[in-house]
Amino acid sequence: MTVLRAARRTDLARLAAALARLSDDLGDRHLAGEAELDRAAFGPAPAVRAVLAEVRPEAPLAGVALFSPTFSTVEGAAGAYVSDLWVAPEGRGAKLGRRLLGAVAEEAGRLWGARHLRLTVYDDNPRAVAFYARLGFVERGRDRAMVLNAKGLAALAEPA
Repeated sequence: MTVLRAARRTDLARLAAALARLSDDLGDRHLAGEAELDRAAFGPAPAVRAVLAEVRPEAPLAGVALFSPTFSTVEGAAGAYVSDLWVAPEGRGAKLGRRLLGAVAEEAGRLWGARHLRLTVYDDNPRAVAFYARLGFVERGRDRAMVLNAKGLAALAEPA
């Protein structure tokens, strides 16, 4: 049986390994190691939370969802942004992704009173797009994901 639970600091190695597998699956570069995750999830002002799916303690994770608080004036409520959702290949098709998102909704509701989830999905991943659509996620046509990286952040700090 797969158990879902909030991540603890003692889970850092397995969390980092699962997120590295997600990056590898997507062909993304991966810069978030244990130190970065420790600071973001367990530092003095946590910026991210994680829900883990495990079959056995200490075994590689069966899945993970990484999420952060958001607030939407459009929704009029706090929410959670799911930045990463991954299920190990051997666990796919068993509704584990759905269970992880449900656990995120429950945890974010408990922590922040969250009333919505937001995420982005790669448009070249039709299986993921279909999965989210089946769950009721809808694309908001006016939204476009944009990112300002470290170089851009440094430029903001410079006098205009």
